[in-house]
Amino acid sequence: MSRNLDLSKVADVNVKDILELQRRINAFKSGKEDEERFKHYRLTRGVYGQRQFGVHMFRTKIPYGKLTAEQLIRLADVSEKYTNGNLHITTRQNIQMHYVKLADSPYVWKELAEVGVTAREACGNTVRNLTASANAGIDPDELFDVSPYVHATYEYFLRNPICQDMGRKIKPAFSSSDKDSAFTYFHDFGFIPRIKKEKGEEIRGFKLVIGGGLGAQSMVAQTAYEFIAEDQIIPFMEAAIRVFDRYGEREKRFKARMKFLVKKYGLEGFMELVEKERIAIKNKSVSIDRNLVPVPEPAPFKEAPTKEARNQSKFDLWLATNIYEQKQKGWYAVQVRVPLGDIQAETARKLAQLVKEYAADDIRLTVNQGLILKFVRKETLAHIFNVLDELGLAEPGFDTLADVTACPGTDTCALGVTNSTGLAGILEEVVREEYTHLINESNIKIKISGCMNACGQHMAAQIGFHGSSIKKRPLVIPAMQVVLGGGVAPNGEGFIAEKVIKLPTKMIPDGLRSILNDYETNGKEGEYFNDYYYRQGKRYFYDLLKPLADIEKLSPSDYFDWGQDHEYVQEIGVGECAGVALDMVGTIINDAKEKVKLSNLAIENKAWADSIYQSYAAMVIGAKALLLSADKKCNTHKGIINDFQTHYVNGNLIELSTDFPNLVLQINENEPTEGFAKRYHLQAADFFKKVIQIREAQLKGGDDKEVIGNYYKA
Repeated sequence: MSRNLDLSKVADVNVKDILELQRRINAFKSGKEDEERFKHYRLTRGVYGQRQFGVHMFRTKIPYGKLTAEQLIRLADVSEKYTNGNLHITTRQNIQMHYVKLADSPYVWKELAEVGVTAREACGNTVRNLTASANAGIDPDELFDVSPYVHATYEYFLRNPICQDMGRKIKPAFSSSDKDSAFTYFHDFGFIPRIKKEKGEEIRGFKLVIGGGLGAQSMVAQTAYEFIAEDQIIPFMEAAIRVFDRYGEREKRFKARMKFLVKKYGLEGFMELVEKERIAIKNKSVSIDRNLVPVPEPAPFKEAPTKEARNQSKFDLWLATNIYEQKQKGWYAVQVRVPLGDIQAETARKLAQLVKEYAADDIRLTVNQGLILKFVRKETLAHIFNVLDELGLAEPGFDTLADVTACPGTDTCALGVTNSTGLAGILEEVVREEYTHLINESNIKIKISGCMNACGQHMAAQIGFHGSSIKKRPLVIPAMQVVLGGGVAPNGEGFIAEKVIKLPTKMIPDGLRSILNDYETNGKEGEYFNDYYYRQGKRYFYDLLKPLADIEKLSPSDYFDWGQDHEYVQEIGVGECAGVALDMVGTIINDAKEKVKLSNLAIENKAWADSIYQSYAAMVIGAKALLLSADKKCNTHKGIINDFQTHYVNGNLIELSTDFPNLVLQINENEPTEGFAKRYHLQAADFFKKVIQIREAQLKGGDDKEVIGNYYKA
């Protein structure tokens, strides 16, 4: 690239990532790297293909949504310089920027890295962003602040060899209290604080749930431990991720999440596999520095220019719905509604300045696409409200019925079926104008996803919708699947919503009116919405909404999606969260070669456990390459290991000193010592040489085949 990439202000670990991304982009553009192989790589660097041709979404990885004012300003500056100037807050407490040119992505990363923001493992088959209750540290109900535990876990798994090439992603969450505001119940790993006393000593730990998930087949996480000590959360996660990497599905993308593995083996069987892995992990105990994320200092006292709100009635409602007193008495948290999670660069800069003057330098992104400002003085609230109101960020009803969550849908996402953002705006308007008395209703949430993949978390809503369509030949009608009864109950219990009925998307506002009107008419005094829903039953709501599903009564404009002025055309692209469709045996062998090199490099750095895992990966990948060259289907790591024994070892096509499973699975039979790391590396290097010899013999016979099918990097 002709532009100067000045990395003088970037930490060495990020320099390596940025230069590698630039090199791979150049290789891809010059035709030296296959498009699908490059796609797999760039995803783990936060660069995700967009619906619009030639541009990308750039996703940051912001653990537990913690940002400083300077980081927010830098994000705003970068968005103006390289994108359309918009920052999009996601339901995973990240910030995404859209319309980024591929060639600009190293420069985006470089400018963000200068202020401590990364994109490493923001997408792809990795441990994704670790989410947490945004009010952690100030939550009046918390036993202790989970922030240090989230940050320590984030640092431990970032760039960790065990989670770079998994079959699918892993999503952890930490809630600050039993109210489960971080939705641990639908995560791969979920942690809720616990304290017990032994011999008069207070011991911290967590309730640990595993195997939850949303999407087409949603599942509630199961309880692995009612109490696991704080020093054991990272060792458990490492052992469980190793199990997921070895036994998890890799071919069928829709079955490749940990929830299906837990279901397959049962909780007890899965936990037995985890225990077997514990011998191999490098840290049997990981102590967490409880001061790793210190309580932030409030901004120095500054007299607010005004103590009067310009719109008193709105201010009063804002105080009731968006403000609460922290566990630190006398200090207040300001919850900021960000419509659709979108905030323009100039607005973000002004917000950051407000934080510098009147709040602590610890902004938290929330799972409902908003923001929380901490340690605000009561006497400055009117001024803060006035400034936020000028910025369009003072709407009352934070995290209530009026605060609709929505993914970008067909605005930018290739997987989007219908427009979720346009509908979200309409539904907020319905609540704001027709159900003003429900703006403070915090036990009903509306969430919308543009497709069934649940980026808008619709299955975790009391009232949810996901994009779909209805055929009326020769046309296709944009539609939404209505789901009801999900979300977290007031007692903290999590529910997965039930599919009720599919309605044309233009009928959804009337559908919402029908549901709310019936709830107000037939709900018992003080009855929680989900109790009302389950009391009435799914069939009741199907019958209630069925008249709106009559497509014979649609007007011409009902064939348009929200925000469109033309008839709906369904355009569903291919998602980029996991698979690769085309690869070469030789390329896979090169992956194995790279793992052998990384294993040796780890030995040079005395990182014994890392070397061992790279050696393991080298052998599994090498075996996969030869199996694919013989037209043998590859799926799980465990399947590859067994199939290689059957086809190559038992078939006398390769000579080993022991059975292949015995060779490879030494990894979970030995402590990660220097001696074992060096011995295992030599065994992997020797195995790789034999793979090369076999492959060279195949090529001499004219066997230079392409491998067609879903390729999950083994």
